[in-house]
Amino acid sequence: MSRRGFLRIAGAGAAVAGLSTTGLSSAAGAAELTPLAANLPTGSNDAYWREVERLFMLDKNVLFMNVGTVGSPPREVVDTLDRVHREVAVGAKSAYSDFADVRAVAAKGYGCDPDELVISHNTSDGMSKILAGLNLRAGDEILTTNHEHPGGNVPMALARDRYGVVLKRVELPVGNDQRAEDYVAAFERAISSRTKVMLFSAPTYKTGTMLPIQLLAKLAQAHGVTTVVDGAHIPGMMAYDFHALGVDFLAGSAAKWQCGPGGTGVLYIRNKVLPQHNPNPLPEFWPVVSSSYPEEGGLPPRSSGSKESYDIAKYLQSVGNGSIAIMEGVRNACEVWDRIGRQRIQDHALELSAYLKELVTERWGVASLYSPKDDPRLVCALSSFNPFRNPADVLDKAKSDQFVARMKDEYGIVIRNVDFPVIGSAQKHAPVRISTHLFHQRDDVERVVDAMWDLAGKMA
Repeated sequence: MSRRGFLRIAGAGAAVAGLSTTGLSSAAGAAELTPLAANLPTGSNDAYWREVERLFMLDKNVLFMNVGTVGSPPREVVDTLDRVHREVAVGAKSAYSDFADVRAVAAKGYGCDPDELVISHNTSDGMSKILAGLNLRAGDEILTTNHEHPGGNVPMALARDRYGVVLKRVELPVGNDQRAEDYVAAFERAISSRTKVMLFSAPTYKTGTMLPIQLLAKLAQAHGVTTVVDGAHIPGMMAYDFHALGVDFLAGSAAKWQCGPGGTGVLYIRNKVLPQHNPNPLPEFWPVVSSSYPEEGGLPPRSSGSKESYDIAKYLQSVGNGSIAIMEGVRNACEVWDRIGRQRIQDHALELSAYLKELVTERWGVASLYSPKDDPRLVCALSSFNPFRNPADVLDKAKSDQFVARMKDEYGIVIRNVDFPVIGSAQKHAPVRISTHLFHQRDDVERVVDAMWDLAGKMA
């Protein structure tokens, strides 16, 4: 592939439709929804995504490629927040609610039902609620990985220290030399008779490796193990059907790739038995953070069929006086994604990520990648690689920090770095991590690669 080549992924270039100019109106405006790019011919991808870019307020003087840390809400979401905050202030409106209407909009886009979806505060909040709600006892084992985020590690540590739960970690490989089945085999070797929970990040925030969720869920089902996914980067990036994943729990962010208001997340709780996806009984789970759990009588037994016995999400969503504005902002962000098309967004973000990896491979070599690129089951829009001309410099965290700082100061590009253990290395590696999303274009990818190559030469 030539440097200007572009790896196409099936599904890209779908017909242009459904984008709205609402994002270009002011908070006081009342513009009617008008298709923004309706007259573009099919296949005009660059022109279409330029129109999408106009929906956002990002500083045009800075190339922001760190969506994995935080996203940028579309202009119309910011307008919604401003408008509703003012309405609440003027009317002194309260929000003792389970926000069933907002959950219904979000659930439709995520392939689950409203009774299974909570709008949480963030991924860490969701992970804490999951682990606190499971009935884990001393000696029970959580099988996890060595590349987890503190959002998962901390509630696991609490379960260990408070209840005597045992934590067992699978060491994850990095780079492009493995396939999805390799990860499944690694987990299968580690499962024991004491394993009660399999907890993993998909994708890992460290390397951008999308662990094969469905395959791991099938493995867990075969062993009667509960699955918990730290899916911080899934909402808004990947067009996944949560039911089809077959997992029991998934916590994600609504403020990263979904570009919703800050302090919002997505929490999925399997609340019915769908044999085609997960035939196992629902795990015992308690809505430990709630102001609406029945004070007398408790809840009925969990469902054993395709119809829920109660709305578990309601009890976790209804926690005192909520924020109408924040919830409306989440609804609005989900509506923007649904108008554009979640599959179209996923295809665009993954195309750019694939293009980035091809350009990195041409400049630095495939060994520089910590993210897979050749097995489509393992890819996402997060890409980690070693940017240094001297590969050993990736062991120097201070130099990696300096690289990130100089990219912003000298080139006007925001990226980040990560550090993590690598099998066979006595020291952690500290590569850079780059996010590609719906407000990026191919020339943005070329710009960041050219800048990193130039800076790598200066720092050699």
